[in-house]
Amino acid sequence: MRRLNALLRYCVIALLVVACGHSHNHTITQSHNDTVTDDYGRRVVVPTHPQRVVSLSPAVTEIMFALGAEDLLVGRTDFCLYPDEATDIPSIGGISNLNIESILALQPDLVICGSMVGKKVTNQMDAMGTPMVCVIEKPKFEALYDNILAIGKLVGKEREADSLNECLIALMNDCLSETTHPNDQATRQSRNQATTPSVYYVVGFGEGGNFTAGGNTFINDIIRMAGGRNIAEGIDGWSYSLEALMKEDPDFIIVRREDSAAFCNSKPYNRLSAVKQGHVIGIVSGTLDLQVPRNIDAILYLRQRMQSTQ
Repeated sequence: MRRLNALLRYCVIALLVVACGHSHNHTITQSHNDTVTDDYGRRVVVPTHPQRVVSLSPAVTEIMFALGAEDLLVGRTDFCLYPDEATDIPSIGGISNLNIESILALQPDLVICGSMVGKKVTNQMDAMGTPMVCVIEKPKFEALYDNILAIGKLVGKEREADSLNECLIALMNDCLSETTHPNDQATRQSRNQATTPSVYYVVGFGEGGNFTAGGNTFINDIIRMAGGRNIAEGIDGWSYSLEALMKEDPDFIIVRREDSAAFCNSKPYNRLSAVKQGHVIGIVSGTLDLQVPRNIDAILYLRQRMQSTQ
């Protein structure tokens, strides 16, 4: 863990150096515009150096803080709770029931949204003349770096985005080496899939249905990188049958910490081997379900928890 702490300090120092370099070498101005193509294929004219940004995505908010661009944020949603300082920014409310008037009242020169914002809202914002760019979650883990670069470019923090990505890649490699025994590579090559611990990630459960992350999600990549096999890797989307879950009876269950007790105490989930054996891993919200830098924390944490029982 000492190497991880050293890398974290390096990341902070590197970003501060880049930020200082920017402050000396660039004059922020509102006189230029760029045209960008967002993740929905929309061509949007945006200010080169926006000064008032509203984030409609917890992932966007977290990445902006990681880039040192939090001073540009004038609005967020109720779900933008990380880091703690984000709660000091005025909220415009929920995401599914966005209040357009509340957004416009903040007089943003740029709005950045994520996957939860639909076409109806983007059309409304376009009609109002306020540029909205959509940076959505993508199926592969590595797309995290693309999203960081995209947001960095939008808010005039390209160099910071490059530096952050370099740090995250180095940190991830160090995380994996910290939790991998020198002989593990040869061991893994000799193993077959059946010896890899099976994992189920709880998105939703109970009377409303069972939901998890299928094989076409970045969460599936995180589970694999953490050393597990997602039992839902063969499905597309999020719906999973209770019968399949009980039949697969995975070695580990991953669930948001705040939902862990309810899941373990509910029938029929309390009959799962992972529940009986204490192999339910409660994970901090946002580290796994959002495509953000903290995904690397999730990989390290899951690897440590699963390896500690082997």
